[in-house]
Amino acid sequence: MKYLKLKELKDKIYFTTRDVAELLEIKKESAKVLCYRYTNNGLFVRLKKDLYILRERWDILSFEEKLKIANILVVPSYVSLMTALSYYQITTQIQREFYESITKKKRTIYFVENSDYYYYKVKPEFYFGFKKIDNIFIAEKEKAFVDCIYLYSIGKYKFDISSIDFRKLEKRKIEKILENYPLKTKNLFLKIWKS
Repeated sequence: MKYLKLKELKDKIYFTTRDVAELLEIKKESAKVLCYRYTNNGLFVRLKKDLYILRERWDILSFEEKLKIANILVVPSYVSLMTALSYYQITTQIQREFYESITKKKRTIYFVENSDYYYYKVKPEFYFGFKKIDNIFIAEKEKAFVDCIYLYSIGKYKFDISSIDFRKLEKRKIEKILENYPLKTKNLFLKIWKS
């Protein structure tokens, strides 16, 4: 009976123990126990501490909804790197259930069911160049590419350069973004763009 009531949460991409407590009109401590049990029984998927989604909702999430989850797991963050380039159809590399984001916080990984969420730390001065599209914070395409080459140039990331369709990127925008980046990142860009 409780689960039928909890199905009212299906329209939410995620919910907390507080949401459960309010919906069922129970104490927050009781809601915590219920969420723990329902997660163990496979009815809920735990995204991170005190953040859940109904299993039936998780199983049908679209690519875009999984990107929204990426924004929620680490705040602040924005989707970038090959995940963003895939979103913009600039790479032939298809990442299945693998989502990459940029953050100002420490590098971290979340394993949620069959999905891996990777967060790469950048210096605050390199945390820019993203926008909100359909409630997803995502890097602009040229910035996603710069994030790739920057992290690659400092040995923190690997990607398949040959999978990139350079015709879909604007060189001038990339050069503008790169103005305050280290020389080795700029040199790597020049080397990649010429090849």
